[in-house]
Amino acid sequence: MVSNNCYSSRFLAINRCLSFVYHHSKPNQRRSLQFSRNFSNQSFQKRFNSGISGVGVSRVSPNPAFSILSFKKSDLKPPLKKLYKGGEEEFEGMTIKPAVRIAERKLIVKDQTILTGVPENVIATSGTASSPVEGVFLGPVFEEENSGHVVPIGTLRDVRFMSCFRFKLWWMAQKMGDQGKDIPLETQFLLLETKEGSHLDSTEENQIVYTVFLPLIEGSFRAVLQGNQNDQLELCLESGDANTKASSFTHSVFIHAGTDPFSTITEAIRAVKLHLKTFRQRHEKKLPGIVDYFGWCTWDAFYQDVTQEGVEAGLESLASGGTPPKFVIIDDGWQSVGEDTQEEDNSSSSADQTETKQQPLLRLIGIKENEKFQKKDDPTVGIKNIVNIAKEKHGLNYVYVWHAITGYWGGVRSGVEEMEGYGSKIRYPMVSKGVMANEPGWKTDWIAVQGLGLVNPKNVYKFYNELHSYLASEGIDGVKVDVQCILETLGAGLGGRVELTRQYHQALDASVGRNFPDNGIIACMSHNTDALYCSKQTAVVRASDDFYPRYPVSHTIHIAAVAYNSVFLGNLCSRIGTCSTLFIRPPSTTPQHVLLVVVPSMLGKEDDAPGRHNFELLKKLVLPDGSILRARLHGRPSRDCLFTDPSRDGVSFWSLICCLLVGTSLQYSFFDCCLLKIWNMNKYTGVLGVYNCQGAAWNSAARKNTFHQTKTESISCHIKGHDVHLITEASLDPDWTGDCTVYCHRTGELIILPYNAAIPVSLKVLEHEIFTLTPIKVFAPGFSFAPLGLINMYNSGGAIEGLKYEVDGAKLSELDVGYEGDSSGVGGVRVENCSNELVGKVHIEIKGCGHFGAYSSAKPRKCTVGSSEVEFDYDSLSGMVKFSLEKLPEEGQIVHVVEVEL
Repeated sequence: MVSNNCYSSRFLAINRCLSFVYHHSKPNQRRSLQFSRNFSNQSFQKRFNSGISGVGVSRVSPNPAFSILSFKKSDLKPPLKKLYKGGEEEFEGMTIKPAVRIAERKLIVKDQTILTGVPENVIATSGTASSPVEGVFLGPVFEEENSGHVVPIGTLRDVRFMSCFRFKLWWMAQKMGDQGKDIPLETQFLLLETKEGSHLDSTEENQIVYTVFLPLIEGSFRAVLQGNQNDQLELCLESGDANTKASSFTHSVFIHAGTDPFSTITEAIRAVKLHLKTFRQRHEKKLPGIVDYFGWCTWDAFYQDVTQEGVEAGLESLASGGTPPKFVIIDDGWQSVGEDTQEEDNSSSSADQTETKQQPLLRLIGIKENEKFQKKDDPTVGIKNIVNIAKEKHGLNYVYVWHAITGYWGGVRSGVEEMEGYGSKIRYPMVSKGVMANEPGWKTDWIAVQGLGLVNPKNVYKFYNELHSYLASEGIDGVKVDVQCILETLGAGLGGRVELTRQYHQALDASVGRNFPDNGIIACMSHNTDALYCSKQTAVVRASDDFYPRYPVSHTIHIAAVAYNSVFLGNLCSRIGTCSTLFIRPPSTTPQHVLLVVVPSMLGKEDDAPGRHNFELLKKLVLPDGSILRARLHGRPSRDCLFTDPSRDGVSFWSLICCLLVGTSLQYSFFDCCLLKIWNMNKYTGVLGVYNCQGAAWNSAARKNTFHQTKTESISCHIKGHDVHLITEASLDPDWTGDCTVYCHRTGELIILPYNAAIPVSLKVLEHEIFTLTPIKVFAPGFSFAPLGLINMYNSGGAIEGLKYEVDGAKLSELDVGYEGDSSGVGGVRVENCSNELVGKVHIEIKGCGHFGAYSSAKPRKCTVGSSEVEFDYDSLSGMVKFSLEKLPEEGQIVHVVEVEL
């Protein structure tokens, strides 16, 4: 083995890396690489000049494109020790008793003060009364009843947070900071990070604690959080109706804490579900069949000018490129709509409309389709005509159509014979102060100025059922229900925003359940908790504001918003869909948005016009039968990305080194990552997408998204196995050591990543990389294996439907004459089994077709597909095994059965 001195004499020149303090815990627990915040210039020089004595050393990867940071085992801390208390087995630092409490007007989490100055009129109630999840409900008591209240619940300072707030009426985005004044208006989700002891240590005695705040629905009031200039965290309660008042609240916010951020959030939402009893969580909802297929939405291709001919042209275009869609969403443009009559227009218009001279707002005038979607030679055949063409001629499985939750953008027009039974009435939106402050353009919005024809809540089920039953009779399989947040602005005189939203969603759920048995519904423009906490049916929800292909400022923002919104939304919805145009030009933006389908597990659809599809990219996403390789979960930022905003926190990794060398104050640690890393899980592999999203962000002063100057040309970070938070679930070996293979899709390289190592990654703005991580199975000394899946696909590991390792019981002594080498093969010398002894077999079930790849430390004896032996390529340097699965499984079979002998 090369000595430390040998490495230290060249490690800066070769790897451009410096030594790191490395903190270790068990392979199935979190490990981190971290810069010391107080790591001075003198300390750095002392360690460097002494040959880096006492810290880890850097070594060169066999692959020149990547440097692997690794560490001596003598430098690692011992694993966590088990403690036995009261007969219960616990891990030190992994339990919090009590998790959350209020004492001496302070909110305290694991003996750390989160909020100070909690007012006496803010009451705490234990959460264990309604669920087994430990936590606290907060609610204020006021002297007078009112329809709106704002109260501080404590002062927040020097605590890092990530919030999901509504920057528009319809959509959330992320905001990070560490002071109460940084918390934006309309915050619906708040995650805090605190830590006991020194920030230099991440041992079990100094565990990071994550505290989640969930503002809730209480009675007829909806709560949000916001900060003020005194760093106070405020609670804002609104009913949306001047006559709906209250003065006493007990369960307006739920607070829960834990040491795993993702499970803590899930547990908190479970507790809220058990308390409210008005919604279901992601895993409790039926997933519609469209999520497993590639599809096409007509919006960005045609907008409201969509026609039957345009729909068919789009389907033909995609199929001709070898990526046949299996569902289509016919967006806005198919319905029968019209303007108000002159008399109605005069009665419903306002002075604002006269001043702004807006075009008349269209309203729904009929349940059935407009003439564009009637059969030309037989107008009595309506939208069923294009449905039949799509399914019978082009082989689609599903056809969805769009409608607003109020029927259309302007609602339902009154005075029309066909619509008389719904009792619609023009109402003018009353937008909350928080939304209006974030989105001041609402004052002149068409709906605000011209009003909306709102169906009487008593008749809304009749409206939905008649609309959906007609669509179902025409062969439509589901609906995309848009404009949902508008309901919160229309509750005046109807019991308030919460009550109106509840009535509409109960009717919508009932109608969808009756008419679309596959749970065919997608929610859109629906990011308010009024709706999220009252919907039991909807399993697919748009994750963010639109990706505007012709507005570059939206491109990086869209990626970041999808990831951070999913931290919250992913616990409520089975899969998060997007309406983004994934493959529009310029090409530099294209791959990043492809990966939004792969890693965050978005709905696999695109919106491009016929003839403008990027088939080279589509074929990395779509199999020849139109299915996709969908990851199991909702993609989320890795733990070290949770509190750094990847759209604006750009600091180059190498800039940090310069800070250390010249003694400049260090504002970031290596634990923080300004590249966005999004993780997800397949059955037997993990997937990690890395993005540079710098350059544009929400501008709170301008109240819009704007470009800003990036600090460096490229940003660097590191990736490690446990950036995929649940990677241990992919291992079939209870004694797995934490070693992974990493397949880099952009470069095609295969890297062995020991559990105590990390790979540096550097990306320019709009660059990306996607990695497939597979736990390594060790059969015997010198023999280890890890399947990668279909390596020509972005989510290669998603092709692995089944995996079984069969060890033949061979021992090292029995194999002495049969192979060369003395390691497990993980980063060691490659060996070959030259004996007649079979070390083991790997049984793999593969969905789809393409290029199969796997890591094997030893050259396989043979590979078979079904009953046929196949030729394979083996690279002894990297351990890559490759062979081709040229076509889909035979008819009647779902997967290829692959067997590899070692």
